[in-house]
Amino acid sequence: MARFELKLPKMGESVAEATITNWLKEVGDKIEADEAVLEIATDKVDSEVPSEVSGVLVEQLFGKDDLVQVGQTIAIIETEGDAPAVKVTEEVAPSAEVAAIEATIETAKETVAAPQDFSGSDKFYSPLVKNIAKEEGISVAELENIAGSGKDGRVTKEDILKYIETRKSGVEAPKAVVATPKATEPVVQAAPVQKSQQAVPVSVNGGDEIIEMDRMRKLISGYMTASVQTSAHVQSFIEVDVTNIVKWREKVKTAFEKREGEKLTFTPIMMEAVAKALKDFPGMNISVDGDYIIKKKNINLGMAAALPNGNLIVPVIKNADQLNLVGMAKAVNDLGNRAKAGKLKPDDTQGGTYTVTNVGTFGSVFGTPIINQPQVGILALGAIRKVPAVIETPEGDFIGIRQKMFLSHSYDHRVVDGALGGSFVKRVAEYLEAFDVDRDF
Repeated sequence: MARFELKLPKMGESVAEATITNWLKEVGDKIEADEAVLEIATDKVDSEVPSEVSGVLVEQLFGKDDLVQVGQTIAIIETEGDAPAVKVTEEVAPSAEVAAIEATIETAKETVAAPQDFSGSDKFYSPLVKNIAKEEGISVAELENIAGSGKDGRVTKEDILKYIETRKSGVEAPKAVVATPKATEPVVQAAPVQKSQQAVPVSVNGGDEIIEMDRMRKLISGYMTASVQTSAHVQSFIEVDVTNIVKWREKVKTAFEKREGEKLTFTPIMMEAVAKALKDFPGMNISVDGDYIIKKKNINLGMAAALPNGNLIVPVIKNADQLNLVGMAKAVNDLGNRAKAGKLKPDDTQGGTYTVTNVGTFGSVFGTPIINQPQVGILALGAIRKVPAVIETPEGDFIGIRQKMFLSHSYDHRVVDGALGGSFVKRVAEYLEAFDVDRDF
């Protein structure tokens, strides 16, 4: 028998940790190779961790909601025979050291409180902050008195570590309280700090149903609120004649699917135009970090996708400007299908430099999308509609039926002015209207 260490796998260059959301196997359960053992979540994607070997789960080293670093051992699997296993090394400490360790453990047990239940608190605490609080024996009441420097007064990792350091030094840490007014000033009772989502009291009667947001919806809520509070949103709209695109797609979509094995939707055609426009206007392919502007070398297009449960996720097409239409269609279909099936990897949602969202999928003519931080722009594609339009010809103007759509461009007015924001979306429209109906795919 050998013991195999199941480690948290690497999930991309920008992903260093994940939270355990659910154990699919319990101690004593048999596990087949490539069978999922537990579910984890990063800040954007939920995924499963499979076993590399067959055997029996003998130990879970972390519990639900624990934060785990990439490369850390999260479980021990006992294998049979000559299965490729990594034995868990065990070192026996000298008796004197053992006694000292045991004494330290006993002292810790006496001084550290039992793990706290944070369900009674109406404040949001990240899994990392809660884990630190549990390890340091910080009570819920004590945690709620820590002054938070994060968004909406949230307690960050730095806040709780500073509090712990201050507590150990014997100096009272600053609390989230209001300063005492001067004698000449009227005393005003300070209102308790409320989360923005609960700013207005909600009346609930017996017929109403109360449903707690799931983890992803809470994250989306935080991201969207933070974006509105961070960026000065402004919009530009432009109507585009896409009649040539509609006719061309209708003409080639069957042959495209037969040759490439992929369905040809309008999305990759739009993405192709956006990537070209970003090369023309690199000022839109930037991000903001405090007082600094970061010009991005690569053009990585985020593609907002709705999940079956109603939540939203934004997988990223890396180096989109280097793809031809076939490559773009394959990338769009692959990410879209894996998003719906819940098979996206954490790295699939990282590194975006500009985002496109197709609100026309749900019949919307146009919209005012919220910027995906720390990007500075997002483009909404409206529904394609048949409308009467004035057509200019050498013989004169006449009214005809055309296929048209609106492009809605939201951009960050802190760093993007109307000239750039409007010129960019106009260039996208020009690429779409100049689409070559005789082109190959």
